[in-house]
Amino acid sequence: MDLIDLRTFLEVAKGKRITAAGRELNTVPSNVTTRIKKLEEEIGLALFDRQSRGMMLTEAGERLLPYAENLIVLFHEAKEAARDDGALRGMLKIGSMETTAAVRLPALLARFHRDCPYVKFTLVTGPTAHLIDEVVARRLDGAFVAGPINHPELDVVLAFTEELVLVTDPAIDTLEALRQSASDGLTALMFRIGCSYRQRLEHVLAGIGLPAFNRLELGTLDGLLGCVAAGMGITLLPRAVVAGSHYADSLRVHALPRDMSEVETLLAVRRDKRVGAALRNFLVLCRR
Repeated sequence: MDLIDLRTFLEVAKGKRITAAGRELNTVPSNVTTRIKKLEEEIGLALFDRQSRGMMLTEAGERLLPYAENLIVLFHEAKEAARDDGALRGMLKIGSMETTAAVRLPALLARFHRDCPYVKFTLVTGPTAHLIDEVVARRLDGAFVAGPINHPELDVVLAFTEELVLVTDPAIDTLEALRQSASDGLTALMFRIGCSYRQRLEHVLAGIGLPAFNRLELGTLDGLLGCVAAGMGITLLPRAVVAGSHYADSLRVHALPRDMSEVETLLAVRRDKRVGAALRNFLVLCRR
């Protein structure tokens, strides 16, 4: 078993097609097939179930998958460690909640780019639960997520403290008016499952006496705020996000008790991750 075999295995698992893996690896399909067969013979079990819909992982393949991913990542980290002479270059891949990326990160990323112009920086957005999984799986160097986080494999740095507010259209001027309007049916607008603000919104509505409501999922921040401004429903977001939106004049924010409103945004990094010069500089900027 070597790294080329493992990378071939990962590409087939990802694309579910021998031809797709061949394109990614810049090789002919017969070479992909040969390497998969070689790996299966070495392990002594089939790693894929060949079906009409593609190459599906067997139970053995599912067990091998996280180890293969970790070994490939560790191989790249080993090369980076050998090359790391303290110069600010290389690659850095950071995840973020969309709300944080929209409001808090532009100034931070501008400073980082000025300090580290030769670092290839990638930003990926997603809900907190997904981002944590990506950091644990070593597919992200770190991620901005909503606290609290208590994970045995992660260290966290406090990046920002946000005040969460309920957001409605301007016609709803008080929480009491919201309760009254809810008698005709309340719709809570939220991101997909895994978003920490979604969970908090459900908790807040229950806490103010509105446990029954419809849920409507939206995929973008602009879409969410646009629908609230149009009177489709309510949502929960950081005050700074609402204030910075071009929908701000068409929205009303409602303050909440501190135990419901205060939330920390944390930068989560694997506890055992090697901190190179680029990530070290990024962490320093976050601590500032």
